[in-house]
Amino acid sequence: MGRFKAPQLRGLRTRLVIAFGLVAVLTATVTGSLTFREARNGILQQSQDTVIKQLRGRVDGIAASLTLPPTESDLRRFATDIAAHEQSRPRRVLVVYRDLSATSVPGDSFEELTPALREAVRSEPVTVFQRVRDGDRTSLVVGMAVAFEPSTERGPLASGVQVFLTVPQADEQVYVDALVTAVERATVPALGLAVLFALLAARGVLRPVRALRHATRSIAEGRLDTRLAVNGSDELADLSRTFNETAVALETSVAELREMEARARRFAADVSHELRTPLAAMSVVTDVLDEDATRLDPDTATVVRLISEETVKLARLVDDLMEISRFDAGAAVLHLDEIDLAESVRRTLASRAWSEQVESLLPEPDALRGQVDPRRLDVIVANLVGNALRHGARPVEVRLYGHGEGTGQEARAVIEVRDSGPGIPDGALPHVFERFYKSDTARTRTEGSGLGLAITAENVRVHGGTVRAANHAGGGAVFTVDLPLRRQDDRPVGGPR
Repeated sequence: MGRFKAPQLRGLRTRLVIAFGLVAVLTATVTGSLTFREARNGILQQSQDTVIKQLRGRVDGIAASLTLPPTESDLRRFATDIAAHEQSRPRRVLVVYRDLSATSVPGDSFEELTPALREAVRSEPVTVFQRVRDGDRTSLVVGMAVAFEPSTERGPLASGVQVFLTVPQADEQVYVDALVTAVERATVPALGLAVLFALLAARGVLRPVRALRHATRSIAEGRLDTRLAVNGSDELADLSRTFNETAVALETSVAELREMEARARRFAADVSHELRTPLAAMSVVTDVLDEDATRLDPDTATVVRLISEETVKLARLVDDLMEISRFDAGAAVLHLDEIDLAESVRRTLASRAWSEQVESLLPEPDALRGQVDPRRLDVIVANLVGNALRHGARPVEVRLYGHGEGTGQEARAVIEVRDSGPGIPDGALPHVFERFYKSDTARTRTEGSGLGLAITAENVRVHGGTVRAANHAGGGAVFTVDLPLRRQDDRPVGGPR
């Protein structure tokens, strides 16, 4: 089953695309806003200047026809003449003289005119303007004072007449709306281009990152000769170069460690092999001395028995070292046979005189059969039971049962060995299958070689099974072996790890 992969919302590619997209949106927004503002101001400014220029020209052209003081009909005629000057779009004019006023459109209230604009025209003889919005409509209101050109040198004289012009800016609004639409339409392609550039940039950035990931995974799988191609001189090239240097150093270190490990294995195997011949001779001598120990004086008999016991321990240690060396060299071979597992366990206990010391909970004869290596199964059971008897407390219980048969799963056998001792310290549980490990550092001498549980674990491993150690809830340590019952090959297994 493939591994579930969470959505890569925080991946580098996604972040690059988002970053480029945000920059593109921000750039398009700022550029569009500035362009829109400048273009809008230009359109309105041009319209405003044109209206003011036309109004000033028309007022100056017909101001001489205005008699002072004007009547209301004079003001109405003046307003009509100004409004009629431009026919392209409707204009409304208001003319004021003191308390009199008249508009170009009869009954026009001229609501666009604000008090501030009136006061500005009244107080200063300049042209003033104001844009007024009424709902969706925008109008330009222009106000100016009418002056006469006398024949004297004192300059223009104020007539007291004020003219106010209202021009709708529908055309200008159409231009502005078209400009907004153009800016909006330009933003979408800009964002699309930004995303495209982001993907291209992400591809360029992620290509060496992906290569680094694959190379790292390859290194983790043991292919230490993996190297990256270094292109360019940027930070990613420096990273690739550093990876290659690290890989070279790692390959060199691992090669040295493997050579040291191989030398250590050869040394242990050679020493064990060389010790077997003199140990065999020593064992023969100690057997003879054991037979004559009863005729020796007590002190000599004690020394003879001590030598005999230590010779047996040394022979066991040499045998265990030879066995470990075979596992390390990959020379361990399974010789599978279809056997009755319960009968094999009974023979193991009986051959070591443990039948009375160990409580066995075993299936009926031929109830649980499997393809295993009988010799290695004997070693597994003997090492676990012996360890329980030496370091635990009685009663020791051996339980054998099967599971998975008939359920569509692989048929397996489970062997449990439980003692009634104090259990294994929590800090020692992860290390009990390590070679020469002792949870009690004060014990410098034990009856075992310190390799029994390590050999047990190796024998379980070559069968394709598992072994684990734990403390039972009711007290004592419990070792559990789980072995497959069906295996079709008979081949070398194990080897250096």
